[in-house]
Amino acid sequence: MTAITEQLTALGRAIEHDSFAIIDAEVGGAHCYAASQWPVVRRMIHASADFEFNGLTFFHPEAIEAGIAAIRRGGTPVVADVEMICVGLSRPRLSHFGMTAHQFIADEDVIAAAKANGGTRAVEAMRKAHRLGLLEGSIVAVGNAPTALIEVIRLIEEEGVRPALVLGMPVGFVSAAESKERLMAQQEVPWIAIRGRKGGSTLVVAALHALLALAEEEGDV
Repeated sequence: MTAITEQLTALGRAIEHDSFAIIDAEVGGAHCYAASQWPVVRRMIHASADFEFNGLTFFHPEAIEAGIAAIRRGGTPVVADVEMICVGLSRPRLSHFGMTAHQFIADEDVIAAAKANGGTRAVEAMRKAHRLGLLEGSIVAVGNAPTALIEVIRLIEEEGVRPALVLGMPVGFVSAAESKERLMAQQEVPWIAIRGRKGGSTLVVAALHALLALAEEEGDV
């Protein structure tokens, strides 16, 4: 029986598997990732055709275990900084684990709060997620807005919020690299991060799909 986290057609699966095989062959043994971490990095390379993620991707020691546990618990929310992540995630794969994806950046109350406070919509969106009780035990997925990641870190450090896992992969030139360094400096919550300026929604989606596949595989053992 085809896994829910696989491509739906035989040809689609063959192309994806061939792509993974090419990545494995080109990388060879030239990576320092654990066996549980490499599928995440490999899928990120597959999504971007950028081999620099072999080396730019960093993992909290408990990240993979925490991500799989959160997924297999069922009903775990994914809180994203932008709609693009929610659209990119496979609904059947999320539904298999009873998961839903949330983003609030375009909500009218979020926009109004950002204007009133002189801040960004991304910050206010994460604050709204916190008020709604969605951050606790969640998988936080940040691919675009460094200010969203910085706010999540503040909530962790100052208000004791405890997501299950933070995917810190904002792309850009202003505060992107710095926000990820701040994430990696804290050890209260597990994280997966891309060092430097590179990142984006595509990478977040790829990492989450890899974790979903690992969670499904673990259930088959």
